[in-house]
Amino acid sequence: MRMYDATRTAWKGVMNAKARSFLTMLGIVIGIGSVILLMSIGKSAEKLILNEVQSIGSNLVFVTPGATHGSRFASPASLLGIVIKTLDERDVQALRKEDSVLRATAEVRGQAKVVYENNDATVTYTGNDHEFFTIRDFKFTLGGPLTQNDVSSFNRVAVLGSEIASTLFGDKDPIGKTIRLKDSNFRVVGVLRSEGVGPFGIDQDNLVIVPVTVAQKIMLGINYYNALSIQVKDSYSIDFAKGRIISTLRFNHRITDPNKDDFTVQTQEDALSLLGNITSVLTAFLTAVAGISLVVGGIGIMNIMLVSVVERTREIGLRKAIGARNEDIVLQFLIEAVTLTVIGGIIGIIGGISLAGIAYLILNNVLTTGWFFALPLSGVLVSLVVALLTGLVFGIYPARQAAKKNPIEALRYE
Repeated sequence: MRMYDATRTAWKGVMNAKARSFLTMLGIVIGIGSVILLMSIGKSAEKLILNEVQSIGSNLVFVTPGATHGSRFASPASLLGIVIKTLDERDVQALRKEDSVLRATAEVRGQAKVVYENNDATVTYTGNDHEFFTIRDFKFTLGGPLTQNDVSSFNRVAVLGSEIASTLFGDKDPIGKTIRLKDSNFRVVGVLRSEGVGPFGIDQDNLVIVPVTVAQKIMLGINYYNALSIQVKDSYSIDFAKGRIISTLRFNHRITDPNKDDFTVQTQEDALSLLGNITSVLTAFLTAVAGISLVVGGIGIMNIMLVSVVERTREIGLRKAIGARNEDIVLQFLIEAVTLTVIGGIIGIIGGISLAGIAYLILNNVLTTGWFFALPLSGVLVSLVVALLTGLVFGIYPARQAAKKNPIEALRYE
């Protein structure tokens, strides 16, 4: 039997049982659609997260207390809630004298309830100085940043993130108003534009920023810092500056063995690399979970094709009686299985892309998340190949069962 004849015969078999063909394809449609949707969402989430990190600035270096001991995926102990007191004012002053450093600022963090009239919320507050806003390139919708005088004079002033400002004040102008934060009154001097998630996973739109002296000495009663942010001069490479920062901190902390570092220095590239690895692993995991439905769909195809073999026993016997070889019967049923899976795969790809597009419209326009639409073409090609292989793998057994039919017994089958 020629390939053309086998294909035409297989297509007629598919079209003569439309309901059965639809049910056979359904598992593949769902499986392929799920894979495409999850791969698109994973890739979109990766682009969103990486863009958020890139928006911080490419010439920044962050220092946190505690070491990761060489593990790329480990977090410094300070970010896990463990109190480490290794960074202090002496480190900030030493880094400011380093030739490759343009600016250096320290930060302390805490959580407390912020109240204005009848509105309140629990927020993360940070203590920073006036250079923090320049380093992070923050923009303001109202008011302005803290000043050097605010820091040196322990002024009770605050800058609010966009979301917390809206929560507390609604449509009112917050500038000059007094809020209560951890039993202290603060006068609002500025409101940031929407900044999203920043370093260390802090939601900057729900952030309250106060002078570092007030936060450190009065609100927290500590003499150490939770993090340092450093801006590197344009004339120096980020890797060179990172090396100089590490050397300066080791000298300050009297560390001679690099394995005994009590701090972690990370650049934006380090963060991008780590986030890229994490999001890729998560996307692969989600895709693998969705891929399970492909196996289920393949088993469904095999079961329904076996039923089809039984239903078409007389047809098989007639074909063999007039000269069809076992190879011809196998080829016919294999082409039927592959046709069903390929058509199901194409429908699944279209459905997955459509659902990803709907998710983009909802997340980007309704929820205003800044979501990206990303569709990895490799995922589309892989899905088509998987659909083809599924048809071949799960179609072989029913096809062989059909080819084994004895023509005489098949013709007698009722």
